[in-house]
Amino acid sequence: MSQLTWVLESEVFPLSHPPLREAIVQAGHRLVDWDDAWWNDGMPLGIADGPTLFHGSLGNASAINDKLGWLPGSFCTTASFHCSAWYETAREWLLHSDWRVLSAADFVTQSKSVTDELGCEGRVFVRPDSPLKPFSGRVINTDSITLRSLDYEFYFDDESLPVVVAPIREVGREWRFVVARSIVVAGSAYDAATRSAIAETPDSGAWSFANLIASALPPPAAAYILDVCECDGELKLLELNPFGGADLYACDSSSVVQAVTDLA
Repeated sequence: MSQLTWVLESEVFPLSHPPLREAIVQAGHRLVDWDDAWWNDGMPLGIADGPTLFHGSLGNASAINDKLGWLPGSFCTTASFHCSAWYETAREWLLHSDWRVLSAADFVTQSKSVTDELGCEGRVFVRPDSPLKPFSGRVINTDSITLRSLDYEFYFDDESLPVVVAPIREVGREWRFVVARSIVVAGSAYDAATRSAIAETPDSGAWSFANLIASALPPPAAAYILDVCECDGELKLLELNPFGGADLYACDSSSVVQAVTDLA
């Protein structure tokens, strides 16, 4: 296994980065701590002389992918992770069986017709189309849909921002999986209520379901995050996220380091 420089923004993930840092060191790789000042002061000399990978905030993961020549960089090709880029292909596994993608402004002005068409009664789910999540996904009342209810002028100021609108689904347990070369290499169960995570094993139903999707779905990147949830007693695909900007929760760090290093 060749040496890889890992650049970590560890304050973003205070629980999952300590074991990741340990696995990186144990594998004999170089470990560098990210500094936002580099955007103004310039990148340190020699930081990306060889294979270099970033893991930290979504914003930095996206900027590194777009602005720097690091390879593999951050596996954060933003356009590939927009819901509108993969929802239709993943329809048979997806949590949402019906949805609409339109601008935030159009959603507000057409809210009655959109929610009626989707069969939403009283409440509706809305999230950004972008994986960078300029506002958090939420359930809002159909009679109080405004730009302000989407945190307009607080988290974003572009009325043309594309949003995904869908009927509400009740989500139970959740899992996060790391996919590399279309194979699940690590997984973690996640309890949103208690904000706790435990490592998932390859013999679980959720892991098998994630592997089924990963093997069939065109990958948005060589390495990425695949989230699975339970809904009405069935397993469903919740979302895809860029590897470089996603919390690894309790995913096995050694497996992640080995799989991603092999890619690099």
